[in-house]
Amino acid sequence: MALLTIVRIALVVTFLAGALFFTFVSMTGVIRLPDVYARAHTASQADTLGAGFGLAAVALTLGWQGASIKTVILLFFIFVTNPTAAHAISRAAFEDGIVPWTEEDERR
Repeated sequence: MALLTIVRIALVVTFLAGALFFTFVSMTGVIRLPDVYARAHTASQADTLGAGFGLAAVALTLGWQGASIKTVILLFFIFVTNPTAAHAISRAAFEDGIVPWTEEDERR
C-alpha cells in the first residue's frame, strides 16, 4: 500500500474514534445531567463534535467526489444548526419559567 493510503486510513479511523467518543459523551450527558439547560449544552457541543468527526471521516473515505462535497456542506449545516437549536430550546425553557438547577435543588 502507498503511504498516502495508510495515512488516509489512519485519519479515517482517528476521526471515527473521535466521533464515537464525543457522541458517547453527549449521550451520557443528556441522560445524567439534571436540567434542560445543561442537557441542551452537552447535546449542542459534544454532539456537534461527534457529527463533525463522523462526517469528516465519511468525506475522507469518499475522496474528491460530489458526495464528499455534499458531506462537507452537511457538516457546515450541522455546525450552524445544532447550537442554534440548543439556544432556542434553552430560551423557550427560560421563557416558560423553568429555573436552572442549583446545588441546593432537590430535583435531581
